[in-house]
Amino acid sequence: MPGSDDDLDLLIGAAHAAAEIATRYVGGALDIVDKPGGAGPVTAADLAVNAVLEERLRGARPGYGWLSEESPDDADRLTREAGFIIDPIDGTRSFIEGSDAWAHSLAVVRGGEVTAAVVFLPLKDRMYTARTGGGAALNGQAIRRSGRADLEGATVLAARPAFDAQHWRGIGAPRVTRHHRPSLAYRLSLVAEGRFDAMLTLRDSWEWDIAAGALILSEAGAVVTDRAGAPLVFNKVWPQARGVLAGTPSVHAALLAGLRPDDADADET
Repeated sequence: MPGSDDDLDLLIGAAHAAAEIATRYVGGALDIVDKPGGAGPVTAADLAVNAVLEERLRGARPGYGWLSEESPDDADRLTREAGFIIDPIDGTRSFIEGSDAWAHSLAVVRGGEVTAAVVFLPLKDRMYTARTGGGAALNGQAIRRSGRADLEGATVLAARPAFDAQHWRGIGAPRVTRHHRPSLAYRLSLVAEGRFDAMLTLRDSWEWDIAAGALILSEAGAVVTDRAGAPLVFNKVWPQARGVLAGTPSVHAALLAGLRPDDADADET
């Protein structure tokens, strides 16, 4: 079976192919449809990218399982030694709005752990990559999380409601500088790059949004867990994590210590 080096090369090539398809739709007709159950919009671009990724990746690795936001889930993936976890376009609303902050998020998972990962923002020309034990990179250059030790004044990527007092112990939310980006995969990658000290989402998070970014973060020296501090495990029967908390070791620990026990109806994105 191919190793993480071979898998990473495959993901990089697939990400470029995905970008070629997605960028054809920029500024054109998107045929937007709202998914059932308030799951958000899907466009013709999402579906076209999903199709080319499935053809390319499953064609190259027919023995791998498949989990994608835009494909019906198939329990057969649970029987496979390895599998792909894919978000064809992470940040679909941004794509619709004409923003450049959307990404292709591609990962390979083995035994619940991500072993190869790509987050590619074609309109920003930013390709984040990682493989197990090989470090993380941006456009081929090694990246590392920030050296921030103190929580006060740290820069944190999170939605505004995540800092409502109800989610925090004691006197309330920590004194940090909050920022936001629409793509969850991009938020994770920005922390890995060291441009921000941490990121936080309290909502249950789909694996396809976080799998690639989780490996990129860990290979860049950051700590990444669910919102309760538990390790992230992938290719689960129900493919969600209870939120995500990531950052430098000290900032992650301080944020974790300040959070109240998780509440299932946390209202933020």
